[in-house]
Amino acid sequence: MKIDRRRLAAAARAAVESSYSPYSGFRVGAALWCADGTIVTGTNVENRSYGLTICAERAAVASAVSAGRRSFLAVAVATPDSAQPVSPCGACRQVLSEFAPPGTPVLMAGSEASLETTLGELLPLDSLHDLKDQKKPD
Repeated sequence: MKIDRRRLAAAARAAVESSYSPYSGFRVGAALWCADGTIVTGTNVENRSYGLTICAERAAVASAVSAGRRSFLAVAVATPDSAQPVSPCGACRQVLSEFAPPGTPVLMAGSEASLETTLGELLPLDSLHDLKDQKKPD
């Protein structure tokens, strides 16, 4: 299936509008291109206890999985409050790797620049990625 990168990036930018970021003022939107061609979005949801903040990427994953979608072909992240693109945090990288292979494109866009990489480049040596495919001993 061909991924429409422009459409995916536009969905991430649109998701920014729902951001709940009263503490940092740093809005983030994420979009996942699911294996069935559906785009699922998420946005950051802050909490005054910063550790309880939910990143846009994990919000998108939770929404997709809740709808029965568990395979992602591409990810887009929009951070319009930064001139430069901002990559997913370590926790988001790990969660994304649960549902997407290392070659999955990751599109990142700030207000003035964009960048494309892969999940494997963001999370190298992901030895745990293949654990879900291994059989458990009887």
